Amino acid sequence: MRKLFAFIAALAFAAAAGAQNYPNRPVKVVVPWPPGQATDIAARLVAQKLQESLGQPFVVDNRSGAGGSLGSEVVARSAPDGYTLLASSSGPISIMPNLQKTPYESLKDFAPVSLIALAPFALVTNPGFPAKDAREFVQLLRSSPDKYTFASSGTGATAHLVTELFNSMAQLKARHVPYKGSAPALTDVMNGQVDYTIETVASVVNHVKSGRLKTYGVSFARRAAGMPEAPALAEAANLPGYDIGAWIGYSAPAGTPRDVLAKLSSEIQKAMQAPDLKERYLALGLETASMAPDEMAAFLRKEQERYGSIIRGANIKVEQ
Repeated sequence: MRKLFAFIAALAFAAAAGAQNYPNRPVKVVVPWPPGQATDIAARLVAQKLQESLGQPFVVDNRSGAGGSLGSEVVARSAPDGYTLLASSSGPISIMPNLQKTPYESLKDFAPVSLIALAPFALVTNPGFPAKDAREFVQLLRSSPDKYTFASSGTGATAHLVTELFNSMAQLKARHVPYKGSAPALTDVMNGQVDYTIETVASVVNHVKSGRLKTYGVSFARRAAGMPEAPALAEAANLPGYDIGAWIGYSAPAGTPRDVLAKLSSEIQKAMQAPDLKERYLALGLETASMAPDEMAAFLRKEQERYGSIIRGANIKVEQ
């Protein structure tokens, strides 16, 4: 029995020592998107802060492909030692598993570390669209079911689901026009070929400032820092409970020691308070966020359930 207790004590000491000494070599941060994309930039900014505070290189490795699932799978299959991390985000983690088979189980194969960013969306139209405010917009579309069209960056994309939730809560029937990316979708909204879209604040804010688009409000339950003049749609359109956006975070392979996760999460939470990081995020249309690992785990469960509900409610299908 004494030997058993000694063995258990030795394991506990080794785990504590491992977390205390972590990291003692470079850490790889896999970004499952191309360089320059929002998740990539947000993750790089945090990686730089972690490198400064923890004294080891945090090296970003872009593994794009398959809607983010390729890089995510790389991390899911990596050693759970804290030396391979994932720049995780809404698409491959919360949405894709509800639409198609993925090479990982997002709630089982990853250990949440912390959120790092939230991305608000904004309802926009051509400047000549007749509704003067969000309530008038809703009334106009309700009065003519299936007359109006909305664009998205693709079937099953975050923007598509954010808009479907808005349509459902506002009791609107409009026709979906999917595009391959937000840029062509916004171009056709600006030209009046499609009536409206709900896209990221980052992608629409300059068009709103220049007068090429008109906005009726944002998808958060509060005003967004990147577009403070726009009201929350929850209030402006009289849709209590409408509060949705994209998220970006850090995750690790399942089985990563809790002490390592806690250490990383604590350092990320400190990093998110840095004024220079907040300023860079604001320029990207992002808002800083952080959570303890258990908090992020609960958040991800709710996000997957919510997106699943939207997908089922709108009967959204994607080609396999």
